[in-house]
Amino acid sequence: MGSSDDTETARGIALVCLGVFAISINDLLIKTLSGGYPLHQIVFTRTVIGITLSFVMLHREGGFSLLRTDRPFIHALRGLTLVGANMTFFASLAVLPLGLTTALFFVGPLFITLFSFAFLGEKVGPLRFGAIIVGFIGVIVMQEPWSEGSDYGSSWIFALPVVAAALYASMVVMTRALGVKSSAAALTIYNQLMFLLVASLFYLFVGNGQADPGPVMPSLHFLLRAWAWPTTSDWPLFIGTGICNGIVAYSITAAYRMAPSASIAPFEYIGLPLAIFWGWLIFAEWPTSATWTGCALILGAGLFVFLRERQRNKSAPGKRHLPTKR
Repeated sequence: MGSSDDTETARGIALVCLGVFAISINDLLIKTLSGGYPLHQIVFTRTVIGITLSFVMLHREGGFSLLRTDRPFIHALRGLTLVGANMTFFASLAVLPLGLTTALFFVGPLFITLFSFAFLGEKVGPLRFGAIIVGFIGVIVMQEPWSEGSDYGSSWIFALPVVAAALYASMVVMTRALGVKSSAAALTIYNQLMFLLVASLFYLFVGNGQADPGPVMPSLHFLLRAWAWPTTSDWPLFIGTGICNGIVAYSITAAYRMAPSASIAPFEYIGLPLAIFWGWLIFAEWPTSATWTGCALILGAGLFVFLRERQRNKSAPGKRHLPTKR
């Protein structure tokens, strides 16, 4: 029979795979809705549904008492960082192909390693630094700087998923440094409350579309267009994003609480073939040769970093981090 640690790791792998699958469906639904509704409306609606599921999980884990914390500012800061990561990632979805956006976001593990070195003083050898450089070369390759112009308008749009990855990585490193010990459901609810707050503020200040620059700037148009009551055919898509939100927020957090990150984090990479598949099936998107090359460089670098991290953590097997993805 396997040890309890092996059982926990297997459960963590299963949960992270479930979460990544839900992420791919969530991204697909949001990209589908991006042509008719503002991002903050989609975020607000999905969070209302998702937080309901999270309260159900909170009840199962022990009840409202788990929400008590002596570090509310830290939870708010983590939540805001995650909100920023989501907003920048989803804004890019309105313009870039699903697979390309997802691939660019996967520089997140490289940022985690870089930030851990810069802010936590963790040792990073020349091999992992080399992998980080290779991964960022992959980002440059995807932008095809040798071409006369981009098919997606201004080249700054490529920066949005990378900024999202950096924000996500900073949230992970912050959690490592602060040792947040709340339950998975409580951590999820803290984050979702920040999503509700930010989306509500967007509605109050730009909900009528007064800051909307129009379709000439697709990402900002997606972020700032006026709220619109969903059509009957779109309600299932909104509900789907909410269900996915609840599944993702809980399963990813729970996975990283119960198993070492170096054992389960590589399984997050199944999100890339899923994104490419949905992009091909639903939007008739197929990666260019530059995108495939950049994907290979980013994924290869990220997996190498994880393998080196696993070797380094053999002397400290209890070390974990607690990311909470979209």
